[in-house]
Amino acid sequence: MPFVSIGGVTLHHRYIEAAGSSHAIIFINSLGTDFRIWDEVVAKLSGEIPMLVYDKRGHGLSDIGSGVRSIDDHVDDLLGLIDHFGFGKVVLYGLSVGGLIAQRLYTRHPKCVEALILSDTAHKIGTAESWNTRIATVERDGIEVIADGIMKVWFTPNFHAARAAELAGCRNMLTRQALPGYVGTCMAVRDADLTDAARRIAVPTLCIVGDQDGSTPPDLVRSLAGLIPGARFEVIRDAGHIPCIEQPDALVSLIRDFVASLPEGKPAHG
Repeated sequence: MPFVSIGGVTLHHRYIEAAGSSHAIIFINSLGTDFRIWDEVVAKLSGEIPMLVYDKRGHGLSDIGSGVRSIDDHVDDLLGLIDHFGFGKVVLYGLSVGGLIAQRLYTRHPKCVEALILSDTAHKIGTAESWNTRIATVERDGIEVIADGIMKVWFTPNFHAARAAELAGCRNMLTRQALPGYVGTCMAVRDADLTDAARRIAVPTLCIVGDQDGSTPPDLVRSLAGLIPGARFEVIRDAGHIPCIEQPDALVSLIRDFVASLPEGKPAHG
């Protein structure tokens, strides 16, 4: 299992090589998940596009280091990974909080970003009140107490009815995240407002949302696309907040099409 120390934080990751492509994609997870959410997408794109998946600080098998205080803590870790692998420009795919991390990284280091795929995310997610309520609840009672409600926004009713084993596995993934990493990242999302930064994004950007996303609904993601000059907006049918699990075929089709539209650049790795 690959691990690397970035600024004293051990990060769990997986790099999937591919010959003949100049666009490496780095996938950045949502809150309360680990990089296994990308398994179907990675399997379908394997050999076509170099890909890096990793567990955020305080999630999965990665350390929490000195803690999570802001989106910039996650950005620092990602910049360290980009440097470690010797990437040139990369395509950042950010899901939910991962989309905030991708936007913030672009703001800080635009020259290392070839393009952005912002999935089920926004320039600002939720309110201080909603996040403070969630934080207080899980600090008092644990993640378990909110898990069923989270599953309802992550996945459609059809997924709940037809894919019970996968639903149970995803629920396990959520409830087994380390509480400090989960709470710290909730605080980071609460405090992040990238509205002005989104207006200054000047690379090709694809905004994606599941049509039944109960966490970042289509209208919210559409508003993000409206802020970003020239951004493309796509809705995936029959999907909730995590299309990479629920509708990987539709998602992979969008990724392939978007990457194919990018100008050829320098080799993505090495």
